[in-house]
Parts: sequence; structure tokens; C-alpha cells
Amino acid sequence: MLYMFCADGLEEVEALATLDVLRRAGIEVKTVGVSGKTAAGPHGICFTTDITLDEYPSDKAPDGVILPGGGVGTETLYGNETVKDAVLKTAEAKGLVCAICAAPSVPGRLGLLEGRSAVCYPGFEKCLRGAKISESRVVRDGNFITAAGMGCAVRFGLEIVSAVKGKEAADGVAASIML
Repeated sequence: MLYMFCADGLEEVEALATLDVLRRAGIEVKTVGVSGKTAAGPHGICFTTDITLDEYPSDKAPDGVILPGGGVGTETLYGNETVKDAVLKTAEAKGLVCAICAAPSVPGRLGLLEGRSAVCYPGFEKCLRGAKISESRVVRDGNFITAAGMGCAVRFGLEIVSAVKGKEAADGVAASIML
């Protein structure tokens, strides 16, 4: 099971486009409301999450975590001990750690990107401690997938599909959405 942590202030398209691509591929993913049962972005788009943070099974490492960006949402994610613990447990268990836009700063500040290639929204590079900053818009280095921002959300989702189900599955979803 993959878990997408959604906090108020998240970049809406980064969450919803990624989630849509994953579910089209048949990947089981639950959205987790960090701030309650809903998440609202800075553009007035609000959606209901599958579960709240209180319902998240924090006793074990998930197969993967997904962190949508947005400056305010990212700071909320980084400030939440349950989210940070989920990221650390997932990385330790070699699960997927996926973050887009400002959100790669979460694993970056936790020291998890040291020596890895990664990308983030311009201006957040200083938070990717020890990472090799890539010029690519979506980067996969081992079990870490990072992306530069909202315009990369579909490609970010497809890279996660590729990591979970293989390139052929990702290519199939890409073709089905006319990419």
C-alpha cells in the first residue's frame, strides 16, 4: 500500500494528478489527511482524503509514501512527527519515497538524499542536503523519486507507476491519457 500525505497548503494538482495516474494503473494508494479529513490548497480547491492521520497505520513501514509539494503544505508535512516517521521507516525498509516540488525538502532535511540524484522546485535545493541536484524534471534514484513541480505531476505519477508495476504499465497509462 502506498500512502499520500495531504496537508492544507498542498499544491492541488501535484496531489490529484499523481493520485489519478496511480489509480488508473491499479495501484492501491490511500490519501492521508494530515490536517483532518479534508485538504485544501492555496487555489481554493478542497478534497476529501481517504483516511485521517489518526487512522494511518503508523506501526509498520508502508510500501511507499508520496509527498505533494506546496510551500505551506510541505512545512506542515515536515513539522509532523508521524509523517517524518513514515518517511524514515519507508526509506529504511527500502520502500518508495516520492516527493514533488517543495516536498523533496522533507527527505532532504532528514538526510535521506545524501549522495543521491534529486530535483525540487527552484529555491529549495539548499534543503536537499548532500543530494546531487539534477537538471531533469523527474528523477528516480533507487527507491527515491523526486520531481520539480506541478507541471511534472503526470510524469511524476508515471515514474511511480514504473517503479511499482514496470515501464510497460507506465507506458500503457501514458498512452491511455494521450501523453
